[in-house]
Amino acid sequence: MILAKKKQRDFHQLSTPWNVVFNLFAGIFAFLCVFPFLFVVIISLTDEGTLAREGYRLIPSEWSFEAYKYVFQTGDTLLRSYGVTIFVTVVGTIISLLFIAFYSYAISRKSFKYRNFFSFFAFFTMLFNGGLVPTYIVVTQLLGLKDTIWSLILPLAVNAFYIMILRTFYSTSVPDAIIESGKIDGAGEFGTFIRLVLPLSLPGLATIALFSTLGYWNDWFNALLYIDNPNLVPLQSMLMRIETNLQFILQNSQNSSLGLEALRNMPQDTSRMAMVVLATGPIIFAYPFFQRYFIQGLTVGAVKE
Repeated sequence: MILAKKKQRDFHQLSTPWNVVFNLFAGIFAFLCVFPFLFVVIISLTDEGTLAREGYRLIPSEWSFEAYKYVFQTGDTLLRSYGVTIFVTVVGTIISLLFIAFYSYAISRKSFKYRNFFSFFAFFTMLFNGGLVPTYIVVTQLLGLKDTIWSLILPLAVNAFYIMILRTFYSTSVPDAIIESGKIDGAGEFGTFIRLVLPLSLPGLATIALFSTLGYWNDWFNALLYIDNPNLVPLQSMLMRIETNLQFILQNSQNSSLGLEALRNMPQDTSRMAMVVLATGPIIFAYPFFQRYFIQGLTVGAVKE
């Protein structure tokens, strides 16, 4: 018996050379994933003239912060846009999680009489939608959300695809016996969900939260449609406006000597890279908060000794 356990333990252990190979492979793969963003950061810190002469290099001969100075010339506008985006992302993710979690839990329970109807109701919106014009009319005229912060939050609050993902997670990872035990102890549907189902659903909820966070952070289209107030412009939309102004100057630089002078003093490629860093940098630091739950989600249903 002891010999069998020892053989089983040795079977699951890797030898030192193979362990080194797998760790080396994982390290190279991780570096290839991180390298593009690091290279973008390097380009954003490269002098524009050096970039034009030498091209893209890992270690440029001359560094410069002119690209970031150009972007930050907007002053308080950039900080205000960051504040709007952070508020929309945090509040929108919380509201989206509440809607999706409750809806998905209801249609995942076999005891819910109308589960098929509401499942089809959500699935149907994945196949057909009302179109841009009816959506705009509903948001601006029926709901009256034009030029309000809620026009950036509510249109993205419910996603049918996320509902289907979380419904499947509830069906496969939350046993009916746990819910029955809650009912036996006298807990209602809401109490059962909060006390028993919610702790088991953290991996699935973390996945949906990350998807919603990325959706809200990268959204610019709703601001283009519904926002005219400059104090409510989110980060992505503001960076697009900076890029549009840059393109306008480049296209009209040959019409005047003033345009040529502005073109010579303006960082072009490096400013674009700086915008990428400013837009994607903060959201990268949010991933470690979800990583632990992703690992738990990968091990759900695994055989444990």
